[in-house]
Amino acid sequence: MARFAIGDRVRISDREEARHHRVPAYVKGHEGEVERVCAAQGQPETLALGEDGEPIQTVYRIHIPQTRLWPGYEGPNGDSLEIEIFEHWLESA
Repeated sequence: MARFAIGDRVRISDREEARHHRVPAYVKGHEGEVERVCAAQGQPETLALGEDGEPIQTVYRIHIPQTRLWPGYEGPNGDSLEIEIFEHWLESA
């Protein structure tokens, strides 16, 4: 069962992770909005080590305006990033 729903405001965890993970440093600690709830998948942190990927986690597509990511961003108004993040990297904002 998905913890978040479309339209929910979330923050991407800013924690350090010594092992493989799929969260780019430039989005850590930033807030966005759930744009889509995707399928549940195995965790890449354990799959990369040849493990089973358990527990399975829901993946979310997160919408983040570029102005939140890059201070002083001067690109076209409305520029944004959409990125897929596993649930265990998200918290309510």
